[in-house]
Amino acid sequence: MSSRRQQQVADLLRDEVSEIIQRQMKDPRLGFVSVTRVDMSPDMRYAKLFVSVYAAEAEQLDALQALNRASGFIRHELAPRLKMRQLPELTFRLDHSMEHAETVQRLLRQIELEPKPGPGATERSAADSPTTGVTEE
Repeated sequence: MSSRRQQQVADLLRDEVSEIIQRQMKDPRLGFVSVTRVDMSPDMRYAKLFVSVYAAEAEQLDALQALNRASGFIRHELAPRLKMRQLPELTFRLDHSMEHAETVQRLLRQIELEPKPGPGATERSAADSPTTGVTEE
């Protein structure tokens, strides 16, 4: 987002849509859904809302489908809350950043737990390692 106005509208959209999803939508497919980020088009006619769904992958896709189908309802509920001449078209996308962060964190923990070589240990040189099974005497 380039302008301050776009950022302000995106932040407001994130907050208001989150509240609508949590308080007004009664769809059972929408368990634990949070709006993590909003990307606005430069003309502010389109908004991509990135959501994080705490569920299995199939349930995440169901929740995403439910949100995209309910985008008209959500826009209708946004109209009295936002003082905008034209409300943006809403599309929802899954945000995988939390999963990515969890994977990175898990990998860092694995690296931390790996045994470290002692202070006098060095790698074996190529001449020291047996390659053919024949020993030289």
